[in-house]
Amino acid sequence: MAAFAWEVGQNTFLAGTCQRGITEEPSLRVLCPPVSSCWNTGSGLKLVWTSKPSVRQDCLWKQPLVSSDRGRITCSVAMSRGEALATKENIDFKTLQNGSDIRGVAVTGVEGEPCNLTEAASEAIAAGFSEWLVERKGSERHLRISVGHDSRISAHVLQAAVLRGICRSGVDAILYGLASTPAMFNSTITRREDIFCPVDGAIMITASHLPYNRNGFKFFTSDGGLGKGDISDILTRAAQIYSHFTEDEKRSSTQATGNVVQEVNYMGHYASDLVEAVRRGVGGKEHPLEGFHIIVDAGNGAGGFFPETVLAPLGATTVGSQFLEPDGMFPNHIANPEDKEAMVAITKAVLESKADLGIIFDTDVDRAAAVDSGGHEINRNRLIALLSAIVLAEHPGTTIVTDSVTSDGLTAFIENKLGGKHHRFKRGYKNVIDEGICLNSIGQECHLAIETSGHGALKENHWLDDGAYLMVKLLVKLAAAKAAGERSDSNALTDLIKELEEAEVSVELRLKFDLNHPGISGRSFREYGEDVLRHLESVSKEVPYLTKAPVNYEGVRISGFGGWFLLRLSLHDPVLPLNIEAPSHEAAIKIASEVFSAVKDFAALDISSLKKFLASAKSS
Repeated sequence: MAAFAWEVGQNTFLAGTCQRGITEEPSLRVLCPPVSSCWNTGSGLKLVWTSKPSVRQDCLWKQPLVSSDRGRITCSVAMSRGEALATKENIDFKTLQNGSDIRGVAVTGVEGEPCNLTEAASEAIAAGFSEWLVERKGSERHLRISVGHDSRISAHVLQAAVLRGICRSGVDAILYGLASTPAMFNSTITRREDIFCPVDGAIMITASHLPYNRNGFKFFTSDGGLGKGDISDILTRAAQIYSHFTEDEKRSSTQATGNVVQEVNYMGHYASDLVEAVRRGVGGKEHPLEGFHIIVDAGNGAGGFFPETVLAPLGATTVGSQFLEPDGMFPNHIANPEDKEAMVAITKAVLESKADLGIIFDTDVDRAAAVDSGGHEINRNRLIALLSAIVLAEHPGTTIVTDSVTSDGLTAFIENKLGGKHHRFKRGYKNVIDEGICLNSIGQECHLAIETSGHGALKENHWLDDGAYLMVKLLVKLAAAKAAGERSDSNALTDLIKELEEAEVSVELRLKFDLNHPGISGRSFREYGEDVLRHLESVSKEVPYLTKAPVNYEGVRISGFGGWFLLRLSLHDPVLPLNIEAPSHEAAIKIASEVFSAVKDFAALDISSLKKFLASAKSS
């Protein structure tokens, strides 16, 4: 674990103080180590930092960033950026790309993690996106870009930089504040001129479930989320813009910012759409969830809106919901439906409050999972199975696209029990969603594309991976079952997947590459990894009780001993993830032993996690 510097401790205290509103002292001075830098919050509160400019972001959470004037906004933080740009560092923009997203370190203080997503870099990236958008949309009319963020402590500083980047490009900015990622895409297809929609593009400031010191950007147009090639293009533009920042450009973007920003409560509109989607799904009933007790765990992310603005208007009781307040330090657990601690937290809350259903979101609400009244988790294969049952009832025979690590039991359930087709594709939510869109384009009907992480997209919802909308599908089924007199509890959902066969053992091991090992010198880890995979595939062919998957798009997937394994290259990291599912621990050990025999001679591959798992057989 990375060291927690004293600098971060101060930042955390300040962030917590501001988030709780304990900032009444009219001339509070906060003194930290050398080089003074001052921030005026615009409300009579003066904060003075004596550390790096990136540290001061933590104190801005609920302090006004803007002053409103008849719908127009002037960014009061604009003048603070001079120091940041005057001391801008060399940044390799290519390293900020994370597939179809941008991610980096936005807060200093964690040992070994220098800040590379600075204010200046963020401004350049926003300007690069604006330039990219103008080229594609044309300049015949004035373009608009919406900007939102999750609960991260660096959100407001990066938001201010993004606004400057947009405005320096001559594009109007529409400010949403705290928002969800799905809402940002929705703003590109909503048709309501009174809230300046549709916008031409959208920027979401988020790093999903990553630690508090990280942040990043997701970009959307009405065609959906941008792809890897688009992100690469934007970063190339950003690097060029960044290299030419001058004092004159600083001043011009500061002056422009106050003239072209509008503030909109878009989340209210988005929540209303979710409410109406549930009502439509049950024949227009005003309070279809009346009598249900449903709680939410937002993990201190952006999903805290859901109980009050979605569930309550539908008639549900939400007492027992937890961690709804946005807190970018994520003090209770990681906002991640795949995290064991997070799932324990929502399960405990469901059981203690005797709720019918529990819902948990990730930080920016593009992923979700659920827990039934008995405390049984509905995530990963179980969530995919449940949504497949709902979708296949609506669209018999349709294809369900998933990522590569879904189980053989899920395939049997979709194809043998539900009468659908299971198309297991590559890891990565964008890969999965794009594959669903592709299948439809060639005449193979697909209505659901979903990854085991909880990223799920429906054709009916514009192929947007929206955790809140996935939960809407569950709520509709819950309400419809009660209205039909079938079930009035969450068994209406769990009964749909009671025939799903689940493995007794499911484990993921990460085999890391030693990039300094002579065996990998002069080669990329991907080249070395491909050698490992080719050797594993070749060796497995010679073992009669192992069977290669007949259709496979990623890595090497082999069945044997009543279970299966998949070894693949990570999308972004120098790692070979190994997934094993088996009917018993003994069978899992046998599978792991086959993998070990095949890869043990690759000296640049760290197989310590595999050895540790094998050693567990001796201690059990």
